[in-house]
Formats: sequence, C-alpha cells, structure tokens
Amino acid sequence: MSGPATICLHGPESTGKSTLCALLATRFGAELVTEYGRSFCETYGTELTMDDLVDIAETHDAMTVAAKSRGGSHLILDTDPLMTAVWADMLFGERDPWFDAWTGTADLYLLLDIDIPWVDDGTRMFGAPAERSRFFELSRAELERRGVRWALISGPAAETRLAGALAAIEAAGLGRPAG
Repeated sequence: MSGPATICLHGPESTGKSTLCALLATRFGAELVTEYGRSFCETYGTELTMDDLVDIAETHDAMTVAAKSRGGSHLILDTDPLMTAVWADMLFGERDPWFDAWTGTADLYLLLDIDIPWVDDGTRMFGAPAERSRFFELSRAELERRGVRWALISGPAAETRLAGALAAIEAAGLGRPAG
C-alpha cells in the first residue's frame, strides 16, 4: 500500500460518523477529511440537484487526494463519493454515471448501524424509521456492489463504536493507534 491507510466512515445520516471520525483521527494521529456535503448544505441548502451531488463528490475526492499527498500513516474520511452515490439513490432513485466511474475507494469502510437515535440538525432529511432502514440497506448494498472491504460498526455509545472500529481496523491489517 502506498500512501496512508484510508479508512472511510459510511452509512446514513445521524449514525455518529463525524463523532467517530474525530475519535479515530485523534487515536491514530491522522489527518481527517471532513464531510464536504454537510458544508455544501449548510451554505446552499438541502434542495440538492444531481449536479450538486456530483460537485460534492468531486470536491470531496479532491480534498482526499490532497490529504493523501501530505502523507502520514492513516487518513480518516468522513464519507466519500460512494456515500454521495447512495444519496443520489435516496433522493432521485438513480445516479449520475460519474459515481460508477469513480475508482478512488478507501482501504476500509466502516458502515455505521442505525441503532442510535436519529437527531434533526437542520440538514438531515431521512429520520422516519422506514427511510433510515432503506438508507442503511442502500449503503450496505453499495459497499457489497463495489466489492470493497468493510465492517459493520454498531453500539449505543461512541466508546462502543470506537472499540468496534479499532478492532475492525486492526483486523484489516491497517495498523494500531499511535500511543
């Protein structure tokens, strides 16, 4: 593997991805690529078009490429274009061909379960139980369809999810945290 080990958090909104990303980045002394889609929606609103989703994915990918070029042992990604593709599926029932042509997948995906309460933060859209379940299943299906390495992370507390994530990272042969 050349460059840092990339670990991407994947799954529906309000599953603790951003919280877990920050914890993992601290534990590994790693750079964190934050979720560009959140910044986009906070700036421009949540009435997204397919072109917006492609822009979000392209920008997030560029941020990731830049972070990889800076080196380090690990890189933590708060989602990536695979997750944006799932958003396209949720919002429009289809996706732009750009998503399936994208090949910059991470070394490991951590799929966060929907076993914690959904919280409306002003940018989230799919809080009903049936919507959350559909979003989760589409997220899992995307990982399986792409054939990437992934692990399911569950648990009611951030500490439980962190322990599961650390175990999955070590089991994947991607190292142990610093310190």
